[in-house]
Amino acid sequence: MSKFDEKLEVYGKFMDGKGLSYNAELLKAVTKGLGPSIYKKDAETIAGSDSKELETVKKNFLIKKLGLKDGPQLDDAISEVIEKVGKSERNKYRAVVYYLLAKKFGKESVYGL
Repeated sequence: MSKFDEKLEVYGKFMDGKGLSYNAELLKAVTKGLGPSIYKKDAETIAGSDSKELETVKKNFLIKKLGLKDGPQLDDAISEVIEKVGKSERNKYRAVVYYLLAKKFGKESVYGL
């Protein structure tokens, strides 16, 4: 099993453990889109209480990658996803958070799905 497949398995099990249903193809596409960052411990996760980090998620993922317009709905969506993953959860995997945000906004097409 490749390192990528191992990471994908970790993210899938994480979502299963949280009771979050998911589309394996979309999760794979989102994970692949993150590139080598999934192999770096600090970059692989999101600090849900760090406002700078959440701003980066908003600007780089929601606005640049998904093409959404800035506004309070983006902050609300990020908060909602962080809540779903679990505020006290230490491992808020970036791939899982991005997956949930892409689903929330119906932007699967960005990943060719």
